[in-house]
Amino acid sequence: MNSIQIAHKRISELSDLLAIFDSECSASLASASDLLVDCFRRGSKVLICGNGGSAADSQHFAAELVSAFSREIKRPALSAIALTVDTSVLTAFSNDFGYENVFARQVEAHGREGDVLIVITTSGSSKNCVAAVAAAKGLGMKTIALTRKGGMISNVADFSVEVPSANTQHIQECHMLSYHIMSELIEEALYGGEK
Repeated sequence: MNSIQIAHKRISELSDLLAIFDSECSASLASASDLLVDCFRRGSKVLICGNGGSAADSQHFAAELVSAFSREIKRPALSAIALTVDTSVLTAFSNDFGYENVFARQVEAHGREGDVLIVITTSGSSKNCVAAVAAAKGLGMKTIALTRKGGMISNVADFSVEVPSANTQHIQECHMLSYHIMSELIEEALYGGEK
């Protein structure tokens, strides 16, 4: 295949996937967004984590909530923390105790009952994400997973958005669409009249 054929193939794959993602995941996205709206209405906060590209997505999602998603809606900041940004905590804990509990430890530090943890894992089996969910549940937090269809994380999270694909790049593309939609739904529900 030449470069144009590869580009066409990937775009066609994503286009086909989006139709299935729409039919299978729109209700999950709405339910997860409702949970986050309730969290913010109570004055609680959101913690977000993931590895690699999902770490970047964690930071992106947190930025949409703290800063703003829509420039048309005037609103206060929403409390969201990406657990992937403090390199001193990440490296100190991982060096001393291992990487598996690096997010769980931060959930222990920052999470409170009524808060929500969002884990983003394309494999659905990231040990540190599973451990973070367990830590959050131990504190009385609700949990949301952005993952792939059949990911084991869905067995422990309260809500899951499962992308119906095994292709990592397309799962990541749908995760970005997911948190953009969720950001929009949250802003509309909380501040839609304030333009």
